[in-house]
Amino acid sequence: MKNNPITQMASALLVPFCWLLLSITAAEAQKEADEMLCVGAHWTEEEGAAFLQMMREEYKSERAWDKRAKDIRKQILKGTELQRMPEKTALNPILGEVRVHEGYQVQNVAFESLPGVYVTGSVYMPLENSGKLPGILSPHGHWDQEGDVGRYRADAQKRFASLARMGAMVFAYDAVGYGQQKELGWEHRADGEVLKMQLWNSIRGVDFILSLGADPERLAVTGASGGATQSFLLAAVDDRIDVAAPVVMVSAHFFGGCVCESGMPIHKSKNFQTNNVEIAALIAPKPLLLVSVGGDWTKNTPEVEYPHIQYIYNLKGKPERVQNVHIPEDNHGYDAKKRQAVYPFLAKHLGLDLSKALHADGSLKEADVVLEAQETLYPFDDNNPFPETGITSIFNVKWN
Repeated sequence: MKNNPITQMASALLVPFCWLLLSITAAEAQKEADEMLCVGAHWTEEEGAAFLQMMREEYKSERAWDKRAKDIRKQILKGTELQRMPEKTALNPILGEVRVHEGYQVQNVAFESLPGVYVTGSVYMPLENSGKLPGILSPHGHWDQEGDVGRYRADAQKRFASLARMGAMVFAYDAVGYGQQKELGWEHRADGEVLKMQLWNSIRGVDFILSLGADPERLAVTGASGGATQSFLLAAVDDRIDVAAPVVMVSAHFFGGCVCESGMPIHKSKNFQTNNVEIAALIAPKPLLLVSVGGDWTKNTPEVEYPHIQYIYNLKGKPERVQNVHIPEDNHGYDAKKRQAVYPFLAKHLGLDLSKALHADGSLKEADVVLEAQETLYPFDDNNPFPETGITSIFNVKWN
């Protein structure tokens, strides 16, 4: 029977047929997965507003919102495949030399969020301090033009320095594939788990800033654009965050256009739907500031997004802890007017000295902030070479 020509012919036909079935199944699975993604302007402005109005009817009590919040958090973790968190391995920090400037100091740093995965960044601290400092994590958005990249931008460095002068420990860190990570080989690409990686890096960033002695009772996160997305996602899943100030991002209809924001199904499943307004509200009743402008998808915040989040804070009994600063004449970014809005909020809730960042008339005290070259802010150099065990591709990450 082994050499029966009919059997051999059937086997020969069966193999490609099985491969065809597998290919069809894989294609259908990918199509189904793609349908669960909410990318960019996934809804119209009207659809976004209507969704919030509908959801308001779903939670009319604190208990009802708490149940909804639990479901949203569950979807974020499931969508990023972090419902079972990886083991928190040793951070193995790499600390560079301290550079002293007027009223603050800068130290380049790196740590392992997973074995071989090095998160790169810099820590800004006040020169004068006593006791534990409040900690501020600052992820960045998708600024990637030469001379205007991520955490190296002039407005970013001014913010980090000012917050340090005010009395905070600030950890500014690179997104996957930005800064020195990019030069090492990392890419911010569509076919990898960038959203998962960045959220995990942020969670480990909290571990890292605490390991440096930051006050565990005064931890904040703030960033603009994609950095705001990372800010409210971190605040949503890590209850160690006490204060959040997402800038120009919280929108009822816009979900984030990059794979690190909407490339995994955190907003939608077969029987579930949320948006970034509800996600941002997960930090309630802790202090939350929304900064919005007239020149991007946050233009409706005073009439649409902010009232809905106010409603949730009212359910939690703390309406005074959420604020919105709307700048109708401004565009997307974290420029001067946004910083003037954020500094008083963080000073109030973290116990910082606002006089170190703003003059009495509200203007910024940033003229003498030293703007360092991008390469100056890299943690790996001749004194601290990139470890031989270091990973330079998201496809080599072992999530244990």
